[in-house]
Amino acid sequence: MTSERRWHVLVTGGAGYVGSALVPALIAAGHRVTVLDLYLYGRDVLASSRGPALTEVEGDLRDPAAVARALAECDAVIHLACISNDPSYELDPTLGKSINYDAFRPLVVAAREAGVKRFIYASSSSVYGIKDEAEVTEDLPLEPLTDYSRYKALCEDVLAEERRPGFVTVVVRPSTVCGYAPRLRLDLTINILTNHAVNNGRITVFGGAQKRPNIHIDDMVGLYLNLLGQPDDKIDGQIFNAGYENHTVMEIAEMVREALGRSVDIVVEPTDDDRSYHVSSAKMRRALGFEPAHTIADAVRDLKAAFDNGRVSDPLGNPIYFNIKQMQRANLR
Repeated sequence: MTSERRWHVLVTGGAGYVGSALVPALIAAGHRVTVLDLYLYGRDVLASSRGPALTEVEGDLRDPAAVARALAECDAVIHLACISNDPSYELDPTLGKSINYDAFRPLVVAAREAGVKRFIYASSSSVYGIKDEAEVTEDLPLEPLTDYSRYKALCEDVLAEERRPGFVTVVVRPSTVCGYAPRLRLDLTINILTNHAVNNGRITVFGGAQKRPNIHIDDMVGLYLNLLGQPDDKIDGQIFNAGYENHTVMEIAEMVREALGRSVDIVVEPTDDDRSYHVSSAKMRRALGFEPAHTIADAVRDLKAAFDNGRVSDPLGNPIYFNIKQMQRANLR
């Protein structure tokens, strides 16, 4: 049973992909929101949410003064900000470590000292590495394969170390998020395939047998709202996988084609990316009563509608939709 408590939530990375969908949902649910973000992907992402319930701090997570400003009057944190995914991280590993790991403990400590009561951390399902188990549950050992996932896992350890009575900590391990958001990413599996199917009439699948867990962005947002409504004792110190459907990349490609209801060529190419995992989200359903409601087909149709009605400008070429391209342009250090 979730409560109706109203929070003042700091969302780090609130102008990013998930944040751009989460912030308006938090405000609609009656919460106040502060966003700390560099706004690398545009300053208009949150334009429709601007008003008395939203405070925006344009600043760097690594800047203690910016963090202090952002934490003012907040009693909850949802920490999304990071150099997201392996390819983006590998552009500049020193930069990635400084944001994803080095800045993490100072943020957690500053939040606790500022009076924050609840800290929700977005880790990643990639922390598991490659598993032989049929169901990858939260109690399996972590075997991260890359620096990105290794530092995600190490941050989980830091959060556990900094947990105190009255400072409730929660780790979420999201699957790959899909679907439309105001700050759109077109460099994630389902979004990539849909973009190329709609705008190229052709999908290239690399490998195809690898399993990928997925979750619709609306369900990802719904889970964060659910966690804010849970009593302390149900979530304190807990870890939750956040996923809905597990499919091979080839199955996803075929689902994209089916959802579009049109002829789309699927071309298979070899790959050396052998990451494959089947994540179980049974604990999320059991402990939180949270049941994802949106399918891969829903994500495909949402993206198609955004392409059709002009909400996406030059989806194949505009660097704003691709983290690596935009980071290269921004030359962040």
